[in-house]
Amino acid sequence: MPGSEPLPSFYLPARAVLLWLQFDGTDFCGFQRQGELRTVQGEFERAWQTFIGEPARIRSSSRTDSGVHARRMPLCVRTDAQVPLRGLVLGLNTHLPPDLAVQAGEEMPVAFDVRADSVGKRYVYRMVTAAARAPLLARTAWHVPGRVDVAAMREAAAHFIGVHDFSAFRAAACSATSTVREMRAVEVATDGSLLTVTVEGNAFLHNMVRIMCGTLVDIGRGRFSPDDLPAMLTSSDRKRAGQTAPPHGLTLDDVFYGPPGARQGMAHKALLCGMTREIEIR
Repeated sequence: MPGSEPLPSFYLPARAVLLWLQFDGTDFCGFQRQGELRTVQGEFERAWQTFIGEPARIRSSSRTDSGVHARRMPLCVRTDAQVPLRGLVLGLNTHLPPDLAVQAGEEMPVAFDVRADSVGKRYVYRMVTAAARAPLLARTAWHVPGRVDVAAMREAAAHFIGVHDFSAFRAAACSATSTVREMRAVEVATDGSLLTVTVEGNAFLHNMVRIMCGTLVDIGRGRFSPDDLPAMLTSSDRKRAGQTAPPHGLTLDDVFYGPPGARQGMAHKALLCGMTREIEIR
């Protein structure tokens, strides 16, 4: 039948839509689709297929591990569907489960790349330091009972700022070819028994924020000194750093973008990698 032939694999739909997702990651096995396991990608693709009637052509800014949450996670969808943006957001939400929702949407130029155009991300890690557990925060905060030295944690956090090789702060399974990242802010704040670590940088390695926060807790409890942190960074040895904080305390808070299609994020990563190679040669 004329016009019914499948589209070629290289076909690029005319429309790029950037959707901002929010989810409670407790009952998800991470973002990426994994067979029959419940994932954010799997639930979104199911909702898209039901509402739009076509397979979802999507790409996310990154992946999240099982149990990790997101306040604003960007997802780019390529489509020829002409559903207005507001209708797209509202319609998808009628088909998504209670722990996953589209918060907003933006029309983007076709040249937009949800990963290469990203110039930074912000993560928030929450802990409760009260002796008693906090059931209302149990899904989103790590219970760390007992006294922690917040001043020592803040002193140590300052050592993360700047450009460093974060090899000692990544999971063994991390596949990144370059381990150099730029941290722009690492802030430790308290509100009663709620302890929050906010980390902002150009990009992150697998489990990097969780290891950073676990190490800060170890420093707050006296296992390490704040002065030990620079040596951890220069060692490139995971065994020198502290524990890996559990996933449920971590939230992807926001992702930041430069001009669409400019690939500023990718260019900055390449620059950092080049700077490191120069230092190694010297």
